[in-house]
Amino acid sequence: MDKIENLISITEVPAGPYIVKGEFKIITKDGKENILTGTNALCRCGHSKNKPFCDGTHRKINFEKGDE
Repeated sequence: MDKIENLISITEVPAGPYIVKGEFKIITKDGKENILTGTNALCRCGHSKNKPFCDGTHRKINFEKGDE
């Protein structure tokens, strides 16, 4: 993996997504690389229709930590 110069932070939201702040790379299963910056919410419940990003589905399914 290429070195990313800026520090990123990842915060777990209780019963919600991971909030990632900073610059990072996501590599899809087909090898496509996406560089993201700023603040992004990543799905933790597994039910988002926009994976790997959160679409708020965790609220509809009453996701709780441990249900992963």
